[in-house]
Amino acid sequence: MSSTDTRLSTHPFGTTSAEGTAERDNALTDAVLKAVEATGAHAASVFLISRNRHTLVLAAAAGMPPSLLGGWRRIPVSSPIPVAEAFRSRRTVHLVDAEETMRRFPQLAVALPYPFGSASVPVTAGQETFGSMAVVWASKSGGQGLSKAQRRHLRTAAGRLGASLAELSARGADVECDMETVPVEVPVPSASAVRVGLFDWNLATGALEADATLCSIFGLAPDEYDGQAATLAAKVHPADRPGFQAAARTGVEEGRILAQCMRVPEKGGGHRTVELWGRVPEAAADGEARPHLVGGVLDLGSGMAAVTAIERLTEGFFSLDREGCVTYANHSLVRLMRVRREDLVGRRLWDVLPWLAHPAYEDHFRAARVSQQPVSFLAQSPDQWLVFSLRPDAQGMTGWAAPTGQPVPAGTEPGSPPAEAGGAAASSLPAPTRLGAIYRVLQMSSALTEAVTAREVGDVVADQLLPAVGGHRLAIYVVQERHMRLMSQRGYRESFLERFEGRPLHQGGPVTGSLTSGVPLFIESREEFRGAYPELHAESSSFAFLPLIASSRPVGACVLGFDEVHRFSNDERSLLTALSGLIAQALERARLYDAEFTLARGLQNALLPHLLPTMPGVRVAGRYLPGTRGMDIGGDWYDAILTDRGVVLVIGDVEGHNVAAAATMGQVRSAVRAFASAGHRPSDVIASTNRLLLDLAPGLLASCCYVLIEPGRGVAHVVRAGHCPPLLRRPDGHTEILDLPGGPLLGVERIVDYPESELNLLPGSVLALYTDGLIETRGSDIGLGMDRLRTSLAHARVGSLEELADALLRDALQSPNRVDDIALLLTRYAHASPPTPATGG
Repeated sequence: MSSTDTRLSTHPFGTTSAEGTAERDNALTDAVLKAVEATGAHAASVFLISRNRHTLVLAAAAGMPPSLLGGWRRIPVSSPIPVAEAFRSRRTVHLVDAEETMRRFPQLAVALPYPFGSASVPVTAGQETFGSMAVVWASKSGGQGLSKAQRRHLRTAAGRLGASLAELSARGADVECDMETVPVEVPVPSASAVRVGLFDWNLATGALEADATLCSIFGLAPDEYDGQAATLAAKVHPADRPGFQAAARTGVEEGRILAQCMRVPEKGGGHRTVELWGRVPEAAADGEARPHLVGGVLDLGSGMAAVTAIERLTEGFFSLDREGCVTYANHSLVRLMRVRREDLVGRRLWDVLPWLAHPAYEDHFRAARVSQQPVSFLAQSPDQWLVFSLRPDAQGMTGWAAPTGQPVPAGTEPGSPPAEAGGAAASSLPAPTRLGAIYRVLQMSSALTEAVTAREVGDVVADQLLPAVGGHRLAIYVVQERHMRLMSQRGYRESFLERFEGRPLHQGGPVTGSLTSGVPLFIESREEFRGAYPELHAESSSFAFLPLIASSRPVGACVLGFDEVHRFSNDERSLLTALSGLIAQALERARLYDAEFTLARGLQNALLPHLLPTMPGVRVAGRYLPGTRGMDIGGDWYDAILTDRGVVLVIGDVEGHNVAAAATMGQVRSAVRAFASAGHRPSDVIASTNRLLLDLAPGLLASCCYVLIEPGRGVAHVVRAGHCPPLLRRPDGHTEILDLPGGPLLGVERIVDYPESELNLLPGSVLALYTDGLIETRGSDIGLGMDRLRTSLAHARVGSLEELADALLRDALQSPNRVDDIALLLTRYAHASPPTPATGG
């Protein structure tokens, strides 16, 4: 066996790849069928997480063909739609109707503006989340959605699927999906009007073996049937019995029987017509004929009569399967559409008839399929207006078409509801859209508005665009001084991308060529790539080179790569072209933000001390962390000042997150430094700074904590102006919050008393000053945050002040959504003992 042959490859614990896939598909099939059965929904689907954990991939669908889901076969985990929300939160997302969908998930409602309800639940096992399961039902005004019991049954079905996937994973089977996973399509069971009974008729003896269905067709219970052909012949209409007996001779002479009709009387009167089909098995090896006839009896119920009746009608009737393909068209429809029946069957109406190839008509079919509610609309053929009506169910839909019974007003748009219909289902439909296209534009634009930096833009594009088009690799280049510079990439090897790095715009190539021409470049095969660029190695099979142009200026280029040959449809090319414009605008805005952010942060860092002083017995370490959300600069600051009395430690926070706050912070810091260097007492320093701030009248308030340490005496003088209380860790590790008296914020009143507290320090003590950004979290009490910081300081390893500062900031550094700035100032007091005199030997 070849090393690349995976059909029989064995996973750990002895599970082969084929076995694992088959067991996974069986579990998926059972899950979606259970979901439909338990909830009464008309469709169910399961999405499993991809190997890179960024995308949910459609793995199974029941009652809804995967082709109808279009752009929703691959969903970014970060998407604001129900199945992704259920996956992220591990909670049920229950949407009763279209109104609730619009309120909670407006982008989904705009892309699928049909009246339906849905419920999405996570597929979990223990702490592992494998994906999401969703069901869809037709919603009605005033409906309540799923009951508690139905939601519980749905979660149970998802839990069983999760347990099956976990068990398969434990045995080494691969339960995750990739971008090319073909979803399992599961038909929803339905009662069939057609019955087929099977038989084996021994022509020599007259014995006839029949299954239970055949006995039922002839009105016999299986235990009542004696196994003789004559018994069945007695159940046939007397006028048709000779034909039944003659069937044996016909079979022997011709080798088969084709659709011989017989009537079987009904108990309540009347009769049903059934068809006899059969054949004589081939002769034995010795040439002796086998006196057997094997076959079946087909009971179409009222189907044959119904078909005959429909063929007599002057209106056009047709049947569509779940994919929208025609399965039946009566004679009147064929005449009305002026097309051959064989050209219609097996194809979609809008694919066969050019005048029906308008997005409005496909959208009406989609509306009926998703909402499971009737839809009527007008369509204009080359010579007249027609009324179409669609009646859906879980298996497909029945359609009706006829000429309009009244004149159509001038200016009527294709797909408009007929005047006589007046139905809410038809009249409430919005303008048609291609499935998935508008959602992708909305989703991408929404995600890009939240991306602030250029790096975030690159991440959003990779997370959204790759799943949308099924790509495997993405790279974004930006223009810097008329040269291409790689900004971000996912999936490519450096050996391929370095060919384009630093390339000037005037130099040829697929990246610069698409950008300078402003026209997207689509390459669908390696041969096409080699023919156009023989000097370059094609890492992917297909490429899309998208120019990023904003305000008529080249911003950069986006390179999409596909492992397999990818044919770009006209719709997909239009979508990628539209999205490239959104990406260019977001990237231009993000680069401007990055430049302004760098300038603003540089200004603020220039106002902070770059070197903290040291003196015998006192060590100082400071940290400043900017917020991670938004470009606003903050007013947090700290300083350490050497004076004649000792070392002054000061930390403060000016309200606001803007340039004014940073400017005020610089003024307050300069004032404190000037008053402290002049030898003022700590309380006088803060009082003087307060008056100066009022004189400057910036309209901002500030908090401050001022500490003067006298190393020789081991005494700290503390003054607080509306600031967080300092923390003191004693040499034995005991740590406390120093609830010392303080005054109001700076800038509130001119004449204020700021009390001064004295604190005795033991050698080995650590004093911590900090701003509220370190202890405040959204939805949490500030007192709890202060106590957490005290606990962290008490249990931290005190090797050096630098290591201790990093330890206290570890959680803050890992937070991706840090709204406020953070300042931290640590001091360790270690009183120096006088030198010991040397002694003689």
